[in-house]
Amino acid sequence: MIQIYRSFLGAEKLSQIEKGCWVHCVQPDSDEVMALQHDFHVPQEVIQDILDNDELPRYEVDDDWSMLIMRIPVEGSITGMNYYTIPLGIFMMEDYTVTICAVPNNVLPIMQPSVYRNSNQPVYDVINFALKLFIRSANSFMYYLRQINQHTSLIEKEIEKSIRNKELNKMLKLEKCLVFFITALKSNEMVLAKFKNSKRTVFSETNEDLIEDAIIETKQAIEMAQIYSNIQSGMMDTFASVISNNLNVVMKQMTSVSIILMIPTLIASFFGMNVPNGFEEHRFAFIGILILSVLMSAGGFLLSKKRNWF
Repeated sequence: MIQIYRSFLGAEKLSQIEKGCWVHCVQPDSDEVMALQHDFHVPQEVIQDILDNDELPRYEVDDDWSMLIMRIPVEGSITGMNYYTIPLGIFMMEDYTVTICAVPNNVLPIMQPSVYRNSNQPVYDVINFALKLFIRSANSFMYYLRQINQHTSLIEKEIEKSIRNKELNKMLKLEKCLVFFITALKSNEMVLAKFKNSKRTVFSETNEDLIEDAIIETKQAIEMAQIYSNIQSGMMDTFASVISNNLNVVMKQMTSVSIILMIPTLIASFFGMNVPNGFEEHRFAFIGILILSVLMSAGGFLLSKKRNWF
């Protein structure tokens, strides 16, 4: 979907490009990719790089344009995980700016793409817009990190009584999400540093303060992700021991039950042997053997209970 706005506030739509406009493209099809190339003069290799889910963040400069690629968090299960990261590209030309992303996201939504429309944060220029997207991306990372922490707490409660690997697999997927988050955030931080030191980019006083804020927000997200990752790694080992211990408890209980059930079987085997035992003609032999089996089984149960085998 391609949408054209008069400014970065995303309040007024246009039918064609004009000076200073913003072109927002999310999940483009083949026709829209062609339109990006011919109508908005975005090079084909740039579009391919931005739409590549494995593309790393970078800052690239050419004679007529410059480009920023950052990685942003997305919630979904396309990759088999609850959260993953994708590239978001900002293609900057002298007269207009194009943002491209392969997947709908919360950093630049489709229906209301500008996150500043209903806020008191004015957008002065494209550099200001790009830096605020970096801040928005870092805040989104921290939001999803808190969700991952909540998922971990729920899984922790399930593992307390679990003897399966299902919960450990969930934990493993969350740990992989944290690794991807850390990698993406560190790459974003490197791009911000390169963008800050670029000789071609002229920063106003407002944007100089803003890029410092973006770097600080990104570093805070990195630290938060690393803390959660370290906690997750320690919990994985602990939870593996808990599941193993739970399995041992179950096996101990089943062994105790087997021993108790073996007692009446053993008594019945003795008295069922085809040899004289003195009770062949006794009218209460069956009841007596039954009572003896129950008493000995009860004794075995009480002994197991006393030794905490149940």
